[in-house]
Formats: sequence, C-alpha cells, structure tokens
Amino acid sequence: MKKHLIALTLSLLAASALAQHSDKAIKEDIARHRAMAAAHEAAAKCLEAGKGEKVCHAELQAACKGLAIGKYCGMRHVH
Repeated sequence: MKKHLIALTLSLLAASALAQHSDKAIKEDIARHRAMAAAHEAAAKCLEAGKGEKVCHAELQAACKGLAIGKYCGMRHVH
C-alpha cells in the first residue's frame, strides 16, 4: 500500500510539473532536443569521417553553445 501511495504521489507531481509548462515552453524544449540530436548526429558523422575526437568534440561544442549544459551538449558517455 505504501509503495502505491508513493507511486501515485510521484505521478501526480510529474503531471503537475507538465501542466505548469506552457505550449510555447514545450515547443521550445522540443526544438532544443531536435537541435541537440542534430548536433550529436553531426558529431557521429564527423567521427565516422575520421576527423578525430578532438576536432569532432570542438565542432559539437560549437554547435551546442547555448543549447545544453556541459561540454558534450547535455550527453556524456563512457570512453
């Protein structure tokens, strides 16, 4: 019973948070995600082209300036 109450509370909080965002804010968030995805796709193509990590990461940083937090455009993975 306690787990169900916690899950219900979390669901209500999440729904409340979503309801607080305007349509404009949601559309802006969607556009940011698409721009980040495009920047990451370009970084993948850069690496496939053999340009090297240093060059490709620099291009990724430039493409993501002002878009996401961190030097890897909001995405970090293991190397």
